[in-house]
Amino acid sequence: MKVEELKGIIEVARGVKPADIVLKGAKVVNVFSGEIECGDVAILGDRIVGVGDYEGKKEIDLGGGYLVPGLIDSHVHIESSMVSPVQYARGVLPCGTTTVFADPHEITNVMGIEGFELMLKMSEGIPLKVFLNVPSCVPATHM
Repeated sequence: MKVEELKGIIEVARGVKPADIVLKGAKVVNVFSGEIECGDVAILGDRIVGVGDYEGKKEIDLGGGYLVPGLIDSHVHIESSMVSPVQYARGVLPCGTTTVFADPHEITNVMGIEGFELMLKMSEGIPLKVFLNVPSCVPATHM
């Protein structure tokens, strides 16, 4: 990040300059403390720069609606849902899950590296962030 960009972020965060977008009248869920903070959310470019009382070039009234950060599912088997990553994304994104760490051991057990590569390819360019773990149980072995 360049110094000028950081200065701009600080000016908006301090309320000296207007944000690009302000989500007005939000109830922001703090996932660390469990508290719900009432206020505006200031956005500059693609960054949230503050929660508080802000002015914006564009203001959207949320009327007391809740805002939560994107949720992360830390262990999922997408192929167990019997749908592709695209279809899986359509199901979980509206519920707030924006990122998943997937263990594709089932498809990899059946198809080998081609199955793993297929899951990688199907996960590209979709709105859900998919991180694939390397399966630990592939190939299945007799002990």
